[in-house]
Order: sequence, then structure tokens, then C-alpha cells
Amino acid sequence: MFQLDPELSHNVALHSMNLASALGVNKLLGAEKLSDPVQVMGINFPNRVGLAAGLDKNGIAVDGMSEMGFGFVEVGTVTPRPQDGNPKPRIFRLPEQRAIINRMGFNNDGVDTLLSNLDKSRYKGVLGINIGKNKDTPNENANDDYLYCLRKVYGRASYITVNVSSPNTPGLRTLQYGESLNSLLDALKSEQAKLAKFHDRYVPIAVKIAPDMTDEELVLVAASLKSYEMDGVIATNTTLSREGVEGLEYADEAGGLSGAPVRNKSTKVIRTLANELDGALPIIGVGGITEGFDAAEKIEAGASLVQIYSGFIYRGPQLVTDSVRAIQQLAE
Repeated sequence: MFQLDPELSHNVALHSMNLASALGVNKLLGAEKLSDPVQVMGINFPNRVGLAAGLDKNGIAVDGMSEMGFGFVEVGTVTPRPQDGNPKPRIFRLPEQRAIINRMGFNNDGVDTLLSNLDKSRYKGVLGINIGKNKDTPNENANDDYLYCLRKVYGRASYITVNVSSPNTPGLRTLQYGESLNSLLDALKSEQAKLAKFHDRYVPIAVKIAPDMTDEELVLVAASLKSYEMDGVIATNTTLSREGVEGLEYADEAGGLSGAPVRNKSTKVIRTLANELDGALPIIGVGGITEGFDAAEKIEAGASLVQIYSGFIYRGPQLVTDSVRAIQQLAE
């Protein structure tokens, strides 16, 4: 697969995931369904290791992904309307550091197609749906896009993630700060209350943030998350930093860096958030998990759950197994 163009490889793997699972290929790759149950955000998770959003934006491989040992699966980011994303090429592998740079730009088939694909799935486990705004929606109208997606996915999701931290949609990260963030959180919580009453079911909302904030900015974000009683925070998205990959081929490509080089930056954000939140809401740790130890480290730093993406690309389901076991050992 690594001999193919990265995006082609990604698409081939994704479209064959369900078949591979049905044929038992997942077991040959080291997948095990390990049990380490925990309740977070009022949801019962079979184990603490999930698939991060971005790998399966359109929800076409949920059944196959669920057989890879994950305790939960998050799909998206999905937007109200379909969009192509940024021009290709837009994914770059840096195998020397088990890293990836991407500037996909929320390429997806739109929220209606995602829901149609999920209707065809047999998966009954914990499902996160990650929502965003269309690239051509001005930031002053961003709330409308998030609320539109929230209404659409509410009845299907176990929890919903609000992505305001991708570096690949111009201006998106400004929604993480100040009045823009407060306005969005206020609108989301108000709509969540209405939807909970309509559906007779409360679906938690988590906010996904970037790893590139200062400590002072994190303190302000934590205060807003507590003030609006958000249900969770996902730390973190990809980084704009190139620390750890300097001089490597593709290191100067625009986009977000993920994989091993973001590990320490992400864990530092988790520690800061854990200190500021003081248990007010749970943290889902993501960023740079390429070994089981990395997952346990994020739990030790204050995360209640973890997610993997780039590490899964490089190591496959064996990383999920290793991570669950490392977290179990941490508790012993």
C-alpha cells in the first residue's frame, strides 16, 4: 500500500475495509476486541481506544473499522454540503518519523450522504460524528453550518464532535477563540437542549481543539468549555509546527502535521487542560500515538479516552491492541 500514492492508498484501504473484515483479514493483522469498559460523557465504551475522525469522512467503512479492535469509531468531518476539498496532492507521508502532513480541506460527500451510508451499516457500537462548516461559508455564518449538521446527525450519533481546529479550512481556527467560540458554544448548547427534548435522548457534544495554543489561550478555552457546560473536549487536531521533521522530504508542504512528532505537544495540551478543567468535563486525547505507551501516557496526563489515526496508518490494528493493553497496565 505504501508504494501507492497516499490518497489512492487511503481510498483503496477504506473501500476494502468492510470486505477485509468479513474475510477475517483483521485478525491476521493483529486485531483483537479487548474489553476495558469505561463510562465517559454518560456513554459506556467497551475500551478507551477509538478511531479519530478524518480517516472515514463519509462513513463507508464503519463495519470494517469496528472489527479492528476500536472501542469507538468517529466519522467525519462532515459539512452541510458536499465539497471537493483542496487541490491534489494533499497528503504526504514522512515515514522516517511516522508522520503525515495533510491539507485535505474537509473533502466529503455532505451530511445527507454520510447518514445514508450509516443507515447501511450494521455497527451498533459507540459512534462519534464530527461536524464542520463548508469552506465557502463566511465565519460570521459558521454557527448556521454547525447547527444544520447538529440537527441532521443528532438522532444517529452516540456523541457529536465540533471541529473548529482544522488548519486546512481558511479562518476556521479563529472560531476557537473569544466571542466567536462563546457564540458557537451558546448556540450549540441551546440547540442541544431542544434536540434532546425532541428525540427524548441526550447526545453529548465535544469540541476538538488545536495543539498550537499558548497556555494562556488554553486557560481561556477551558473557562469557556466549563461556562457553557460542554460535554467533552478532544485534544488535539494536527499541528502547523514542523518541529521534529525539519529537513525531511515534504516537511515544507502546507497543511497539518500528525503522527509521532505531535505527541509531546498534544500531551502538554492535555495536561494543561486537565489542570484547568479539574474534572468538569472529560478529555479525549489524540495526537502522536504510535506505540501503546503513548496511549497510556495520554491517560496518565488526564485523558479519559484516546483516539488514533496516523499511527493506525503505519501500524494497523496491532496498535489498537497494544494501546488497550498499555492502558490496562496503567490501571494495575
